[in-house]
Amino acid sequence: MPELRTEFCGIKFENPFILAASPSTDHVDMVRRGYEAGWAGAVLKTTSVPGTPVPLKYPMISGYHYEGRRVFAMGNIDLISKHHADEVAERISTLRKEFPEKVTIASIMAGRREDWENLVRMLEQAGANAIECSFSCPQGTLGSRPGAMLGQDLALVEEVTRWIKGAARSIPVVIKLTPQVADIVEAALAVRRGGGDGVCASNTIPSLVGINMETLRPIPDVGGRTSYSGLSGPAIKPITLRVIAEIVRHTGMQVTGTGGASTWRDAVEFLLVGARNVQFCTAVMKEGFRIIDHLKDGLLEFMDRHKFENLEDFIGYSLKYIGTHDQLPNGSKVISVIDPKKCIRCGLCYIACQDGGHMAITLDGKRRPHVDEEKCVGCGLCETVCPVLGCIHIEKGRTRK
Repeated sequence: MPELRTEFCGIKFENPFILAASPSTDHVDMVRRGYEAGWAGAVLKTTSVPGTPVPLKYPMISGYHYEGRRVFAMGNIDLISKHHADEVAERISTLRKEFPEKVTIASIMAGRREDWENLVRMLEQAGANAIECSFSCPQGTLGSRPGAMLGQDLALVEEVTRWIKGAARSIPVVIKLTPQVADIVEAALAVRRGGGDGVCASNTIPSLVGINMETLRPIPDVGGRTSYSGLSGPAIKPITLRVIAEIVRHTGMQVTGTGGASTWRDAVEFLLVGARNVQFCTAVMKEGFRIIDHLKDGLLEFMDRHKFENLEDFIGYSLKYIGTHDQLPNGSKVISVIDPKKCIRCGLCYIACQDGGHMAITLDGKRRPHVDEEKCVGCGLCETVCPVLGCIHIEKGRTRK
């Protein structure tokens, strides 16, 4: 059987699946159930120094529903845990004693140097395996710009990372970045210059989830007003994949991937672009801790099918195929090919090609699609919209008549 163990920043994990900092990790009993279910570790919900105001507002969670799919993404206006670091320290101590084989990570944020340093010392002493630092929330900006994120100021990213790393005696320091920057690689390099051991890539994306069509008020409605939500879930997965790939390709730093992974397939994709493990949040909140069984089973089946004996065999495997647009090959003739045995004659490929492609697909009297090889350039739109997997594919190296 393939081996699921992995290592991140010198810490060994029994499998690559861990719980992200979220409501699912804000209570010791919830984390306990997660560990008992089979999760390799958990990042406890982000905490702060005792006395820090935590002005939570309710309702704080809303769903982005798309074409009948519930919670295609989730928006939240949650800030940090209402439980301060002294309480979280007790939880860490309890969890480390009960589950010594699991990886319990503390997540912190602060607005002053002494607070960052005190949090690190307190939680490391409690037994945290690592410290994850939230540079991706609109608090703790140290006065850089009101309402901005610490992670958007590269000079501060380097400086604050250096503070935190200086306060940590022996455990790794991981910086959680925001994708809301001009260049995520420069942000990761700032972490490296500050001495950070790894990067968490990345956080939710500030968004406006939607407008209620009856009240005409933005969502979520909190006493008649709203605020921008942090968008999570499947909708942001492509952004996270790019962020992970860019950081690993250009910095070589170790990355824990989070943001958009909902299935074992998503997790495999994160690993293929270089993540060392994968954090889950929205999927757990929606479907529960037991999804860990499907994650492990799916990953094992994937590894067995590809003859991978361990995760190291394929972590980062797909990076060699990523480059700039000008590095893509020219001159290759490609064309769309439709399998008549799989076609259900829905007409979607025809509509898409006529109104958004190259008008290369026609329908005969029985609504069967046909590709005009002279007009088809192989843009891929028809394959993208086809509801039947494998019905349409782009055939490479075919010479047009």
